[in-house]
Amino acid sequence: MKNSKSLFRIVPALMLLLFISFSCKETEPVPSQSNQEYYEIKIYSIADNSQESMVDAYLKDAYLPALHRAGITAAGVFKPVETDTSYGKLIYVFIPFKTIDLFMQLPEVLLKDKVYTEAGKFFVDAVFDIPPYNRQESILLKAFKDMPQFAVPEFTTPVEERIYELRSYESATEAKALKKIEMFNEGGESALFKSLKFNPVFFGEVLIGDQMPNLMYLTTFSDMQSHDDHWNSFRDSPEWKELSGLEEYKNTVSKAHVHLLHPTSYSDF
Repeated sequence: MKNSKSLFRIVPALMLLLFISFSCKETEPVPSQSNQEYYEIKIYSIADNSQESMVDAYLKDAYLPALHRAGITAAGVFKPVETDTSYGKLIYVFIPFKTIDLFMQLPEVLLKDKVYTEAGKFFVDAVFDIPPYNRQESILLKAFKDMPQFAVPEFTTPVEERIYELRSYESATEAKALKKIEMFNEGGESALFKSLKFNPVFFGEVLIGDQMPNLMYLTTFSDMQSHDDHWNSFRDSPEWKELSGLEEYKNTVSKAHVHLLHPTSYSDF
């Protein structure tokens, strides 16, 4: 009888533990299966040729090689075209990450890279009164569903002739920004860019930046004439006229920023 009473006390406890264990498993978050990449765009503001040379040397000889060793096979470095008012003042760096964790881990990875710390010492540890740049800005983005991974364009034209167009579309509210992103994905705007051979590198929603809410994307062209011809075909396409005429997508962009860029000689693409 004593053993029976003990059993009656143990069984309910075991049942309770099993129930709690089962409930916890049921409520555990399901790991995301998304293959959407994350992107960082670094923007260096420079004052003169001396700073430009220092940033170029750092990116070419220290930073990009370190990214390659960290598993990032291709990163882009760009400068404004000669006719842009920001010519000689800005340098853009595009860095793709497969996951957000890789983005978070990169600073520590670089600190442990002895080759990088030695090669980049002149830049990272520059004296305060001779800085290598005026300011540095970083923008974090998540790739659109319709183009979850970035693409590297291939051109045969000289590097100095190639045009990379970085666009930022601001929206008045977060709801309008989400609607514009929907226009690219479900609405088919990004598919139209692809079909017209704009050679897009990425389309992304800005998660952290100074012009939010906004999205950004980068398209590429063999030269300026190709750039102009492609945009003419885009504006004249029946698909764009129909899409842009839909009431649900009206007023989704409150301000557009257009940056025409050349890749540097040492850029990966």
